[in-house]
Amino acid sequence: MILLVEDNADDELLTLRALKKNNIRNEVVVARDGNEALDYLFGTGVHSGRDLSVMPQIILLDLKLPKVDGFEVLNRVRASEITKFLPVVILTTSNEDQDRIRGYDLGANSFVRKPVEFEKFIEAVRQLGLYWLILNEPAPVPRRS
Repeated sequence: MILLVEDNADDELLTLRALKKNNIRNEVVVARDGNEALDYLFGTGVHSGRDLSVMPQIILLDLKLPKVDGFEVLNRVRASEITKFLPVVILTTSNEDQDRIRGYDLGANSFVRKPVEFEKFIEAVRQLGLYWLILNEPAPVPRRS
């Protein structure tokens, strides 16, 4: 499963189309703000009672989000025992050096700038899917006590 954290409806649709075009059939859960992403990951709020043994294989995280920004989402993901090893790819329009530095400093696994051209975006998503969903060996899920 993929957790897509994206507040822009056009970028959400574009990402979903790119996944489909690349035959990436994993379930995609969309969170449209940082708070919703955190609720999903930790089983709180509208996602209260969610089975926390089922976690995303990858989080595609935008930075500029309402309520809780992407940096804070990343910070909280890395601070929790149950989510700290989840692969997080920052997928953003930002090309700011300080955003890349801060993202990696907070523990992002990758920083990908969203290509403007659709064909390049499709190729970027194909490569992300190939690496993170097929080639990457994720950390074992921590046992809950």
